[in-house]
Amino acid sequence: MAYSIPLFDLNYDHEEEEAVLATLRSRWLSTGPRTVEFERLFADALGARHAVAVANCTCALHLALSIVGVQEGDEVIVPSLTFVATANAVRYVRATPVFCDIRGPHDLNIDPEQIESLITEKTRAILVMHYGGFPCDMDRILDLARNHRLRVVEDACHGPLSEYRGRKLGTMGDIGCFSFFSNKNISIGEGGMLVTGDPEFAEQARLLRSHGMTTLSYQRASGHSTRYDVVASGYNYRMDDIHAALGIVQLGKLRDDIRRRAIVRDRYLDALADAPGIVVPFGRREGLASNYIFPVVLEGADAARRDALRDAMHERGIQTSIHYPAVHRFSIFEQYRRPLPETERVSDTLVTLPMHGRLSANDISRVAATLRELTR
Repeated sequence: MAYSIPLFDLNYDHEEEEAVLATLRSRWLSTGPRTVEFERLFADALGARHAVAVANCTCALHLALSIVGVQEGDEVIVPSLTFVATANAVRYVRATPVFCDIRGPHDLNIDPEQIESLITEKTRAILVMHYGGFPCDMDRILDLARNHRLRVVEDACHGPLSEYRGRKLGTMGDIGCFSFFSNKNISIGEGGMLVTGDPEFAEQARLLRSHGMTTLSYQRASGHSTRYDVVASGYNYRMDDIHAALGIVQLGKLRDDIRRRAIVRDRYLDALADAPGIVVPFGRREGLASNYIFPVVLEGADAARRDALRDAMHERGIQTSIHYPAVHRFSIFEQYRRPLPETERVSDTLVTLPMHGRLSANDISRVAATLRELTR
């Protein structure tokens, strides 16, 4: 159905069209100069030493775990309130995902205190996901990692330019991973980025994303070399220049988009202030945040009541979603299942409301008023 207030709206105009046309007219479509430029601009924006463009964030997560040395028999501590790719990547390297609870309805990020209780001799890494672009408690998590000699991979798909104590998300662990899926802050259809401060990790990522080949076709076509060697069993995880061209334009719009999303969030917070039975996770938390999504938790509800509320909002033209069904409940992860009471409670009662920079004050008032009415 067509929604009068959609969950998301592309921040696109003539610039994206012109960027794609220019790429087509350049006659170079695969990984090439625009991919290199996108990597440079993204690294500069985050203050990262290295950025490696890949086909999507799932590829970045897979490469990250491989590069930091996770292998069969290892354990990786992960949240369950995330997209399934976070946990799938652990299985790609034949390791075991150990699901960790969140802090609660006011903070949907992984709980550092429970992380500590889950560390065993088999634990190799902690994979955090910064929910909605709001940072995990990285001081505590990095301390745990240092004390137990663990690697930290940041799934920062929700948080381009979001900050934690002045540092960009994705730049504090060993490797950070970003998504440019069509509904993300940077929207290019499909695409991802791996960032790291370690030059050896960056070199491994560049090799593994392209079949372990020592040069790319663009480098050879530019006279860099007429030959190549294959030095690792890699993958075809490359980004092409059409997607990179879109990414360059979208990155240029990102700061203004985040500014407008912050206004939307403040209006939501005002409109939902003191609304009975409605918790807004993270509240008025200070610091730069991407505000990728706007979730609310329905106190005292259950999955059936939440679903009925969503149906009623959809009938009134307001699109909603759920971020996310708890991953540990999926059939494929049954063997790793363990009780996660906070994650389960939130996953059953969470509703994602429309969030994008084009929402008007009237749109937000209508969404909030409808939500208030349906939760009385």
